[in-house]
Amino acid sequence: MSSGGESSRGELIDKVVKIKRCAAVVKGGRRFSFAAMVVVGNGRGKVGWGYGKANEVPPSVEKAVKDGSRRMHEVTLVDGTIPHKVEGRFGAAHVVLLPASPGTGVIAGAGVRAVCEAAGIRDILTKSFGSSNPVNLVKATLAALEALRSRSEIERLRGVSLS
Repeated sequence: MSSGGESSRGELIDKVVKIKRCAAVVKGGRRFSFAAMVVVGNGRGKVGWGYGKANEVPPSVEKAVKDGSRRMHEVTLVDGTIPHKVEGRFGAAHVVLLPASPGTGVIAGAGVRAVCEAAGIRDILTKSFGSSNPVNLVKATLAALEALRSRSEIERLRGVSLS
């Protein structure tokens, strides 16, 4: 079961990436529990993911949002896109993110799109390779976004001027 739900709690944008249903067989039949994976961002360069489990869907989503808002990371953005090409890996999921000119929009699959939109990226080209598991794609995308460096940051790290 997958859902593309989106809501705004305060200033945070949260997008449900995946809802999993688990069944435990007990004496009276099956008892279901739900696990939700949610991407949380402020739309201005901060994004994270959260995971929550509960006996119903809404509490599991709430727990995931709370978890995601705790583990948010800063993302380097330049004019609504990313500063350079970057690749991210998690498990068998491999994601390539490319900067795009204004007006392109977010060209991405469901999991990668959720991360990009929550981070506030307006123009980006993406391609995913290997696994199509949405959970691993989200983690690979976040790994790629964390590897981004701005021009000024690279100049400071190298101690040279790039012009």
